[in-house]
Amino acid sequence: MTEIEKRQHWMSLLAKAPAAELDRLWSALGLVPDYGYLRSPEAGGVMVRGRAGATGAPFNLGEMTVTRCSVKLSGGEVGHAYVQGRDKAHATQAALIDALMQTGQAAFVREAVLAPLDEAQQAARAARAAKAAATKVDFFTMARGED
Repeated sequence: MTEIEKRQHWMSLLAKAPAAELDRLWSALGLVPDYGYLRSPEAGGVMVRGRAGATGAPFNLGEMTVTRCSVKLSGGEVGHAYVQGRDKAHATQAALIDALMQTGQAAFVREAVLAPLDEAQQAARAARAAKAAATKVDFFTMARGED
């Protein structure tokens, strides 16, 4: 996995994380970095696009509210975040974690914050897959009755 793919992965984890869970992990982390805002948290709207059948022509599905934030640590590292909704604290925490992941504390932050978020998302994905698999019907085992 390249460095860009690694960053995309952790930014995706932070964006999809429940705000309360991220806040709990951030508080437990105990780091209070010295930072300033490049772009203070602000809410806005983005157009969500979809595709019919996942392969058709793209169409505008509707708008979604997002909050974005950019921070700069005193060491010069810059962190960015986009999160769904209007939670400015969530966006700030995600941007700070993104910036910290570019410092020497990356391994500590990965273990304390990103690893638990990744495990929770994988567990949720597996639970959804198991629930869907329970409804699967195998038509090849059914007899037609014409014999």
